[in-house]
Amino acid sequence: MDTAKCFFKDVTLLITHYNRSSSLERLLKAYRELGCEFEEVVVSDDGSKPEHLNAIKELQQDYSFRLITSPRNKGLANNLNKGQEAVKTPFTLYVQEDFIPLEAFKEHFPDAVEFMKAEKELDIVRFYAYSAYPYLKPYKKGFSRMVIKPWFTDYRKIYYYTDHPHLRRSTFLQKFGRYVEGIKSDKAEYLMCLSFIQNKGRGLFYDRFKELFLQKNSAEEPSTIQRSSWKQSKGPLISFGRDIYRQIKYNFDLYIAK
Repeated sequence: MDTAKCFFKDVTLLITHYNRSSSLERLLKAYRELGCEFEEVVVSDDGSKPEHLNAIKELQQDYSFRLITSPRNKGLANNLNKGQEAVKTPFTLYVQEDFIPLEAFKEHFPDAVEFMKAEKELDIVRFYAYSAYPYLKPYKKGFSRMVIKPWFTDYRKIYYYTDHPHLRRSTFLQKFGRYVEGIKSDKAEYLMCLSFIQNKGRGLFYDRFKELFLQKNSAEEPSTIQRSSWKQSKGPLISFGRDIYRQIKYNFDLYIAK
């Protein structure tokens, strides 16, 4: 692994955290081992238990970051809002604490920063997904431009924005609005997807999206996001019905309730 230092000026690494201090340490350590340094690192904590907060404060002695806390758990939307509002640089690299940057990140992240600086209309560059965005137009250096039109039929077009690791302008909340607080995180993300499309967001997607980050949850620190069983079921009838439901709902929300 190349351990030469790489300093990303004008970029803040924003990490959202809740009760997974070991995962946070793993993420910070991975960036150190890659030799990646940012103008600032902000850790936005969502009211973690005292043992995790104490562990984070110990990490601050070894890793340089600014900690933004909350007196109680207020949900991912609030955590994202207060974290983003604390960023002072023009660009934000957003990563949740359960991700690990891989070696290829160091090679391709500078390209993303270069694109954002050169192309002022770009709002986001995405680095990770569970599956490729369905409508892509080749751009350059392994990235593609995400394309969306009203007549596109794949319901996954709604995920023009996701909260997986991505680089964005730090004015993101001013253009697309704050994340809606007081609701489930999936719903808050969905509403941001709608806002991103309705406000004509533009973005790039890294084609080999499994090369830059690994998402890893341990038994000791499992995911804190709970989803309905019907959303996760892989049964053919449920999957078919779910796809039809999403196709109708997403198009209604985007183009009728706009």
